[in-house]
Amino acid sequence: MPIAPHQSHLLIIQDDKGRHEISLESPKYTIGRDPNCDIRLVSQFVSRRHATLVQLMNDDGTYAYRIVDGIPAGKPSSNGLLINGRKLRAHNLQHEDLVVFGPKVSATYLLLKRDEVQTAPVDEFDITLIGPNMIGEPEV
Repeated sequence: MPIAPHQSHLLIIQDDKGRHEISLESPKYTIGRDPNCDIRLVSQFVSRRHATLVQLMNDDGTYAYRIVDGIPAGKPSSNGLLINGRKLRAHNLQHEDLVVFGPKVSATYLLLKRDEVQTAPVDEFDITLIGPNMIGEPEV
């Protein structure tokens, strides 16, 4: 039975519109105020193209994300990125990293891992012999 690594990448955004969760799976995301950005931030303090997320492949088949200020090989954002309290131009994201884009605009990166996921096909002969009507209150 083959074993495959399983991970989920989430970005929890907090901006002028509230809090929302984004599941990350694509190789690249643009982040900013511009309506054409993949991840839109609602705040006057955020640049139109504030940052870019780039997927990096690992040797084991998993991947990670790198956040870059502005557009890679292009113009940086006006306010920059504050990551875990440090002003950085780029950073390989780690679980629970806090990225601040401006006043009251931030994102928390979460990397959720499971050590193993069984990838065997479903056994069509695996049946359950207990029905819902068989479950009742225990007798005292």
